[in-house]
Amino acid sequence: MTLQDKLKTDLKEAMKAKDAARKDAIRVVMGEMARADKKEFSDEEIVRILKKLIKSEKEMLEKSSQGDSSAFIETIEAYLPRMATQEEIRSWIEANIDFSAYKNKMQAMGAIMAHFGSSADGNLVKQVLQKIPG
Repeated sequence: MTLQDKLKTDLKEAMKAKDAARKDAIRVVMGEMARADKKEFSDEEIVRILKKLIKSEKEMLEKSSQGDSSAFIETIEAYLPRMATQEEIRSWIEANIDFSAYKNKMQAMGAIMAHFGSSADGNLVKQVLQKIPG
């Protein structure tokens, strides 16, 4: 089941269960998808939309001094793939990246992010790279 199909199914379930917070959050995601000129989305595209929505919600919460989490964020985060841990990133880098092929280790970011895709946060990868000796 694609992420798009899961969202549609979960929206129906939330409506039947009268779960207003979940229904509203899923509708916001569906609304963002409707703004695009296409009907079908890959999981990667939907993950980008979800991350964008979470980022804007967190920024809004910071401005209004309401903390850094909300029911909206928790609902949307449930659809994101499991994120790679710092240790998983470090061990993959040590096993697969030859830093002698790069002028500086930050140039390896492209290869690392290509491997992990949306399951790794770019800032976390950068932190890991900075801690690796070399």
